[in-house]
Amino acid sequence: MGLTIGVDIGGTKIAAGVVDEDGNILATCKVPTPPTPEGVIDAIADAVRTVSADHDVEAVGIGAAGYVDDKRATVLFAPNINWRHEALKDKVEQRVGLPVVVENDANAAAWGEYRFGAGQGHDDVICITLGTGLGGGIIIGNKLRRGRFGVAAEFGHIRVVPDGLLCGCGSQGCWEQYASGRALVRYAKQRANATPENAAILLGLGDGTVEGIEGKHISAAARQGDPVAIDSFRELARWAGAGLADLASLFDPSAFIVGGGVSDEGDLVLDPIRKSFKRWLIGGQWRPHAQVLAAELGGKAGLVGAADLARQG
Repeated sequence: MGLTIGVDIGGTKIAAGVVDEDGNILATCKVPTPPTPEGVIDAIADAVRTVSADHDVEAVGIGAAGYVDDKRATVLFAPNINWRHEALKDKVEQRVGLPVVVENDANAAAWGEYRFGAGQGHDDVICITLGTGLGGGIIIGNKLRRGRFGVAAEFGHIRVVPDGLLCGCGSQGCWEQYASGRALVRYAKQRANATPENAAILLGLGDGTVEGIEGKHISAAARQGDPVAIDSFRELARWAGAGLADLASLFDPSAFIVGGGVSDEGDLVLDPIRKSFKRWLIGGQWRPHAQVLAAELGGKAGLVGAADLARQG
């Protein structure tokens, strides 16, 4: 199969792109994410028609945040769009006249990194995305492992603290409450409130108040040597690395790929994640260690991965 289209559904925008067999994006289109579930489907179809106007494409892959069934056709549950057992494949196919494959967005991003990014050369890869929440994907034996019902790799909702912080999923102590962009902001606010004298740079980048601290401020302040910002990244990394050590016990991959907005800070966050991973890896002094790698495709991983999964059929 030649050219395919990848679609990445975000909270504010829907991105579509024509992708070739080498993972190159030949044309792109972005449209605002409509407020209604049916409007989102229409917007996906419009974006597909726009990017395919000057290209002969053969299939469409869609990355959706939520649970996707084992047939890669129905979105069982997507809280941000309010989809419940949404027959997304059939509805988009009816509108665009092309075969459609639906995949969880984190799985699509993981596949993109495995095929065209940091995972090249590895047969067994675990990907995690440290964004607002925490997602991931499993590639073992060169295959995307989705589980019997299609909803595997929801790493963010592994419970790491019994009776811990309340999560948006309704449970308590989920990993993403301790290793995510949301967690990073919480750590920084707690530390800035306790020792404002150590957060002068951080507070100065916002509105001067603890409540005004945002993720972008923490990143900028850490690069300028702000103690609170740096310590906040270290706390996030401690939880992230410990979680990777647990995943190593489960899957024994040759590499972990860390993506998402938090990972954009590079070694500022990756070096302490590697140290934490080494610290918590059971039997670490006697066993081989998986590499902990930075994702390479950035925000286009999901689009490229979804397009390639459509090519796989």
